This record gives sequence, structure tokens and C-alpha cells, in this order.
Amino acid sequence: MSLLEVEGLQAWYGPTQALFDISFKLDQGGITTILGANGAGKTTTLRAVCQTVRTAGTIRFLGQQVDGRPTESIVRMGMAHVPDGRGTFTALSVEENLRLGAYTRADSNAVEADIERMYQRFPRLKERYRQQAGTLSGGEQQMLAISRALMLRPKLLLLDEPSFGLAPLIVQEIFQIMRSINREEKVSMLLVEQNASLALGLADHAYLLETGKVVMAGPAAEIRADESIRRIYLGY
Repeated sequence: MSLLEVEGLQAWYGPTQALFDISFKLDQGGITTILGANGAGKTTTLRAVCQTVRTAGTIRFLGQQVDGRPTESIVRMGMAHVPDGRGTFTALSVEENLRLGAYTRADSNAVEADIERMYQRFPRLKERYRQQAGTLSGGEQQMLAISRALMLRPKLLLLDEPSFGLAPLIVQEIFQIMRSINREEKVSMLLVEQNASLALGLADHAYLLETGKVVMAGPAAEIRADESIRRIYLGY
């Protein structure tokens, strides 16, 4: 069953068009990755899906058409976005950031339980729960950004460059946690990632963008195994 269906998606920043007729699907419980060079339109695709840029085309989430809806309405349906640059509230503590992630929820007891669950999954956040988010390391801020999004109890998690600027060991740790979140909590993911090898190792399906258009799509394992695709489009 498709959780997210995108058909003929176009997007603009002011008068400048960034996406041209993009179509893709994401299955319930799956992980789909969007790959491409800088400027290909990867980040814009995530922004278009959650309606933070001007778009045309059709976006269906949970079987409902959401293009044209306010972003907050889509968030309340169960779509959470971890933007590039992490987007933590730097002046607030770790725990205050987590509580903000649950702002749409009224189940206070469950919120407390979920905070503890985040601390179990990311023990370093537990150690620093009173610490100002802006003073955390880059890896810790990324862990906090993912945890804050999970506090929404989303059905779909949009992740924009979660490996950016992080040490390789931290990246491996975060990707392992993302895999366990997908498998254990059944959270579907739409992943934009510059590290194509890592993304293809995590995802089920992949779409390659070039200047705002889909140039290739298929099972992630097949794209990862095709040396010519990797060399021409992915650079590794």
C-alpha cells in the first residue's frame, strides 16, 4: 500500500522553477531515498511534499490529497520533517526540544513515556537533557532533531542530509538507529542524502534527480549494484 504518492510535482522559489514533473511513490513501512548532485532538487522535493514551497501537481498522503493544505495540517496527519542543518531550537534544552516535538499531542502520559523512549534510543541525549541544544556536538544535534520529529509519532519521516558534516562513526551510528526505527516502530522514511552508498544501503527504493527531474528509479539494491549508474550519477 502506498503511504505517499506524488504525481507531476513542480515547485518554485519565487519565479524560479526548481522541480519539473516529478512522480514517485513510497510504500507503507518502506524507506525511499532521493539522490542527486547539489542543486538537483532533492531538498526542494522534501519541502514540496510538506508544502513549504509553492507547488503544482498532486500529493497524496494516507490516501488524502494534501497539496494546497497548510503545512501544520499535514504535520498533524503524521508527517515529520528533519530539515538540513538539523533545525534544533538552540536556545532551548534537549528536553524542551523534545517536548516541542509533541506540541500537537494531548496524551501527556504517553508523551512522558516517549521522552524516556528517546533517551533509551539516544543515551547521550539523556546525559545532556538539561543542556542547551546549541552547545551539543553536531552528531548530538542530529540525534536530537530525529528524536524531536519522532515525538510527533509520525507515520512518515522526511530526512534531509542526516549525515551532513558528521564524522563517519557517528553517521554509521545514526543510520543504524534509523534502520531500527523503521523496522521496530514501522516509521516510513523519505531520505535525501549526499552519501549515496549509505542511502542505498538503507533504502528499499531509490530515485535519481538531475536538474529537477527524475532520470532513474528502481530498487535501491539494483542501483547500488550497477557500476555504470554509480560512476555516472553517484560518483563512487
